[in-house]
Amino acid sequence: MPVPLPMTEHRHGSGEGAALPVQTYRMLVAGVLPQIRELFPWDLEQKLRDEPETLVVDIRETEEFAQGAIAGALHVPRGILEGACDWGYSDTVPALVQARERPLVLVCRSGNRSALAAHTLQLMGYRDVWSLRTGVRGWNDYELPLFDRQGQPVDIDEAEARLSPPVTPDQLG
Repeated sequence: MPVPLPMTEHRHGSGEGAALPVQTYRMLVAGVLPQIRELFPWDLEQKLRDEPETLVVDIRETEEFAQGAIAGALHVPRGILEGACDWGYSDTVPALVQARERPLVLVCRSGNRSALAAHTLQLMGYRDVWSLRTGVRGWNDYELPLFDRQGQPVDIDEAEARLSPPVTPDQLG
């Protein structure tokens, strides 16, 4: 039987009682939005035509990425993003490390994870970072093409079903 770990209170600052404010996921995303740049799917489509050096980085989980991604997107799951952006780690992705001066657009399913990631990359010195507002779901809604792992086009309706998983009752809290 596993032994329960003692509960600890996480604190920052130098004074007694300087507890971190509790924030929800929604609050975290809302907090970074004024500090990042976003673009809509039709803007990304135009950006890719006008600035072909733009690097699209899909930060979704491997299973999500395999179901349908923007053509040419570099897959770097959110969980390893910071390590992938620096030299010297087993997670280092050279193309991403070398993209600090390139236009870079982060994408996820809905635009929330990519907003947080855009903020992080700015802190890490990336100069021209964008987040795809509405994410891959919005890209699909705008009827722009998605491709599976083998490079085959993904049916728009099938992609819609995969990009909109239901929230289960136990996830509602």
